[in-house]
Amino acid sequence: MSVELLEVARAAAAAGAAVLAERAGRPRTQTKSDGGDWVTEFDRRAEQAVREVIAAARPHDAITGEEYGHTEPEEPSGTEWSIDPLDGTTNFVRGIVYYATSVAVRDAEGTWLAASVNAPALGLEYYAARGTGAYRADAAGPPQRLSGPDRQTDGPLIATGFGYSHQRHVGQVAALGALMPGFANMRRLGSAALDVCLVADGTLDAYAEFGTHLHDWSAAMLIAEEAGVPVMRPETYPAWAAAGFINFDRVRAQHLAD
Repeated sequence: MSVELLEVARAAAAAGAAVLAERAGRPRTQTKSDGGDWVTEFDRRAEQAVREVIAAARPHDAITGEEYGHTEPEEPSGTEWSIDPLDGTTNFVRGIVYYATSVAVRDAEGTWLAASVNAPALGLEYYAARGTGAYRADAAGPPQRLSGPDRQTDGPLIATGFGYSHQRHVGQVAALGALMPGFANMRRLGSAALDVCLVADGTLDAYAEFGTHLHDWSAAMLIAEEAGVPVMRPETYPAWAAAGFINFDRVRAQHLAD
């Protein structure tokens, strides 16, 4: 079942990424909430493309996407898809290559079964089905199975991200000091999904961020988990998400105001 769902997830993420690959010049933006929280026509078109693939293959599955919310079929299967059509919209608008279409699916019990994160500007796809491992694919050769970061590496790196409100910025910046012990430096790439995937492939060593939504982390956390990486999914919103060989208790102890 997971492998069949993975085929749909990969096709759906590829459809969204194909829309993003049409980018030429700086896209027009609209602001969704705070300044810098942008949405573009590419976000909406990519989600439509993803939804079309899923609906054609799985007409009885529910779909929840960042731009168009929750869709429940008349005869629901109990399976639900989570879509982030453009994770890293600010990067996309500015011409920074770290952005991706993220697609994941879970069963009625909430177990994540399959996921794909497709980054067209990087020419990379990360994907996983529960129980079968995680992989990175590009045009250079066959897919590579992922096994997480090297725990003996010198100069380990932790990734994080920031929200859009000033109040949240203050708390997130203050929390960094508590998260940094054991790490040589920090990276902030602007896409939660790719941050976690880069932990899965060992480019980064850990990730922790406060206030991400389910569509931000749903696909990437399964990919990291299947790569053998410990993950911490948020149980509420807003809360911390984390992945990698990091002290999760230390992460949880950082109480941030929304």
